[in-house]
Amino acid sequence: MSHRGPLEAVSPLDGRYARYTEPLTEYASERALIRARVEVEVEYLLALADLETTPLEVPSEEREQLRDLYREFDGDDAALLKQLETEGYGEYPATNHDVKAVEYFVRERLPADLDCEEWIHFGLTSEDVNNLAYRLLLGPAVQDVLVPSVREVRDSLTRMAREYRAVPMLARTHGQPATPTTFGKEMAVYASRLGRQLGRVERAVSGLSGKLAGASGTYAAHTAAYPDVDWQAFARSFVADLGLDHEPLTTQVNPCDDLATLCDALRGINNVLLDLDLDVWLYVSDRYLGQEATAGETGSSTMPHKVNPIDFENSEGNLSKANADLAFLGDYLTKSRLQRDLSDSTVKRNLGAALAHCLIGYEKLGTGLSKVVPDEAVMREDLKANPAVIGEAVQTILRREGHADAYEQVKELTRGETMSLAEFRELFDDLDVSAEVREELEALSPAEYVGIADELVDNLD
Repeated sequence: MSHRGPLEAVSPLDGRYARYTEPLTEYASERALIRARVEVEVEYLLALADLETTPLEVPSEEREQLRDLYREFDGDDAALLKQLETEGYGEYPATNHDVKAVEYFVRERLPADLDCEEWIHFGLTSEDVNNLAYRLLLGPAVQDVLVPSVREVRDSLTRMAREYRAVPMLARTHGQPATPTTFGKEMAVYASRLGRQLGRVERAVSGLSGKLAGASGTYAAHTAAYPDVDWQAFARSFVADLGLDHEPLTTQVNPCDDLATLCDALRGINNVLLDLDLDVWLYVSDRYLGQEATAGETGSSTMPHKVNPIDFENSEGNLSKANADLAFLGDYLTKSRLQRDLSDSTVKRNLGAALAHCLIGYEKLGTGLSKVVPDEAVMREDLKANPAVIGEAVQTILRREGHADAYEQVKELTRGETMSLAEFRELFDDLDVSAEVREELEALSPAEYVGIADELVDNLD
C-alpha cells in the first residue's frame, strides 16, 4: 500500500483540517501518549530509587540518560515501541498490551551500567500509568493550545466592543424589533461571558488529579513488598511532582470526575461561541455586518455574487461536534463496572478528537471575526424604519408623569402599526401631557435610545 496522505485520512481532523489541528499533535497523538507513558515509568523508577527502603540506586548521570528516554523521544522510538506491542522485538514477544510494551521499551533502553529491570513498573497496574499520562497531555493541550486560541477570539471581541461601542443598532427580542442597543455593547457581552468560561476551564485544568494505587486502588502489591513504607505519602508526592492533584480514593481506575469537569468547562466556552456564531450569521444576513471578500474564493458554485459566512458556519459545525463528543466523554468516563472494565480505554482515545474540533471551531471563528465590519449606515436605516421601538421610552416617561394606563395608551397607538418617526410623533398630540413633556417625547429617536450601552463596555477588564 502506498503512503497515506491527507486525502486518504479517515477523519477530516487528519485530512482536510490537518493544518488547523497540527498544534495538538504534541498532546493528542498516539505517539504523544506513548511518550507520556514513558515519562511516567521513568519518573516512577527514579522515585522508587529515592526511597531509603529499596535497594535501587540510580546515579545522577544515569538519571539524566533515563529522562532523555522521554525528553528526546522521537519517531524511531515510537516505532520500536509499537513493534514491541504488535510484532515483538528481540527477546520480547508481541505484548498486545500498550503499557507492557512501554515497560519493555524502558528495559531495552536502560543505560548499560544500570541493572534494574525488575524495578520498572514495580507494583503498578497499567491504569496507574495511563491515568497520569493522559493528564500530563490534557493539561498542556488545553492550557497551551486551546486557551490561547480562545483568548485571541476574546481579544477580537474586546477590540470590536471598544471600537464600535457607540454604533447604534436595532435589537431583536423574539426576532422582532426591540429596544436599540449598540454593536459594541453586544460584542462586550460575548467577551465578558467568554472571560468567565475561560476561568472555569483554567480551574478545571488546575484540578486535574492522578492516582497511583495499584490494581484495585489498595496499594496491595506495594504493601506486600514493603509494608513499612507509607505508600500513600509516596503516591501523593509522586503525583504532585508531576503537577497533578492526588486522588487518594479510587478503584483500579481514576474515577475521571476531573475529566468530566474539564469537558463540561470546555462545553461552556463552546456554548458561548456557538451563540456568537449564530448571532454573527444573522447580523451578516441582515447586512449589519459586511464581509471582506477573499481574492480567488468562490462563494457559490452557481451564484457568483455571494460572499458566504462560511467561517462562522464551519465554526458552528465543529463546535457542535466538539460538544457532542465532550458531553459523551464527560458522561461515559465517570462510570466503570465494579473496580474496572476496559471500555474507558478505547473511549479515552477520543479525547484528542474532541479537542481538535474545539480548536478548529475557535480558529474559524477568529478568522471570520477578522473579516467582518459593521455597516453603520444599514444599522441606522433599520433604526429609522422602526420608530415604534421608542414606545418603551414613551410609556415609561408617561408612567413617571402619573399615567397609570401609559402602557395601554402606547400599545393602542402603536401595536401592529407601521409608520415613520414623524407620523409616530404626531401620535403624541393625543396624549394628555404638558408641553414640556411633549417636547421631551418628541426629542426621542431610535438611534439615540441606547441607554448607557457605550458605558457598559467599560465593564470589560
